[in-house]
Amino acid sequence: MKHTRILAAVVATAAVAAALTGCSGGASGSGGDTNGAGKTLRLWHYEGADSAMGKAWAEAIKVFEKETGAKVEFEEKSFEQIRSTASQVLNSDQAPDVLEYAKGNGTAGLLSSQGLLAPLDDAVKKYGWDKKLASSLQTTAKYDDKGIMGSGSWYGVPNYGEYVEVYYNKTAFEKAGVAVPTSLSEFETAMKTLKDAGQTPLSESAAEYPLSQLWYQLALTKADRSFIDDYQLYKHKVDWNGEPLTYATQTIADWTAKGYISKDASGVKAEDAGVSFINGQSPMFYSGSWWYGRFMSEIKGFEWGTFLFPGSDFTPGSAGNMWVVPERAKNKDLAEKFIDITMRPEIQAILGNNGGVPVAADVSAITDEKSKQLIENFNAITKNDGIAFYPDWPTPTFYDQINAGLQELVNGTKSPAEVRKQLGEQYASGVKDIVG
Repeated sequence: MKHTRILAAVVATAAVAAALTGCSGGASGSGGDTNGAGKTLRLWHYEGADSAMGKAWAEAIKVFEKETGAKVEFEEKSFEQIRSTASQVLNSDQAPDVLEYAKGNGTAGLLSSQGLLAPLDDAVKKYGWDKKLASSLQTTAKYDDKGIMGSGSWYGVPNYGEYVEVYYNKTAFEKAGVAVPTSLSEFETAMKTLKDAGQTPLSESAAEYPLSQLWYQLALTKADRSFIDDYQLYKHKVDWNGEPLTYATQTIADWTAKGYISKDASGVKAEDAGVSFINGQSPMFYSGSWWYGRFMSEIKGFEWGTFLFPGSDFTPGSAGNMWVVPERAKNKDLAEKFIDITMRPEIQAILGNNGGVPVAADVSAITDEKSKQLIENFNAITKNDGIAFYPDWPTPTFYDQINAGLQELVNGTKSPAEVRKQLGEQYASGVKDIVG
């Protein structure tokens, strides 16, 4: 995934480039000439060619080249390649002109605070991106001078959203006599019935993001907006002994003990968990909308559907990972032009009809019924201010730390109380490094 994935939704839109005019290296500022004859736009992203984003952006590249006369030099990078090398690459002459990057304090926020991303405020005004993005999706596009999201300049523009939901095997549910649960107690009853029928109900990965997102979702069932603001935006100190985090950590341990989650999940990666669901080996997979298009094309042996996690007003998600423009980009105005093309209705419709979650689409233009349901669920979440971001966002190191802690929880080497203590200390240390 895009972790977060680092992703969405909800968050952000971008903005820009104060003082881009006169940048070194031949870069032109926002509002400059977008005649690209003889120029090359260097573009990086990590979406597969068959994904909704990959298809939409491939069309955007064609439109961009036709309208500007510039050529696009596209390099597909993996999420981990970009995540692990961004600080070094963007601080060099090898920086691309525009790239997809993860949103959040520990990712885009960190780079913006290091001066590696160009502010986009002028471009936001020029192209009106703030008018196309719901306010709840703009949180992760703005960062203050410490790299904390929610205020300050625009440093990114998302053109898709993302959120986490339950994918379920309709065929397996019908065979076991299980209905789609509408409460947390019904969800647990459904898992027991499926387990009694000989299946491990949840396909899980503790080595990567899926289990941490389930852990966070369980905390959200006992949380309010103030908890989210404290956890994500550092409004107040987070109580790691409070009900949300105590319940979430204990429940993961309980569900593992009951066989609803396999102990083997400690070594399973996200790809393997997703493939297990595709192959019908587990009847449920709690993960992000980024899987939707792939499931549409690869699941052949059973009927499947989705539902929002029951018993919660909040859902992990955000606006999708963002287009960002490096401060050392050589063609900033062309980069902004490309971003704007990806926000056009016709490009947004390609996203929506291929399993993506467009942020500025006309739902009536979405002809695929499964895709329409995906988008309508996202719109319902954002309308109700239900976007809660992702559990690893607060610090640059928390993604790996949460995964490590939950691996120990699942394999039984640490108790729920020990895991909470460990994560609480790591969280506090990481936040202190950011806010002082």
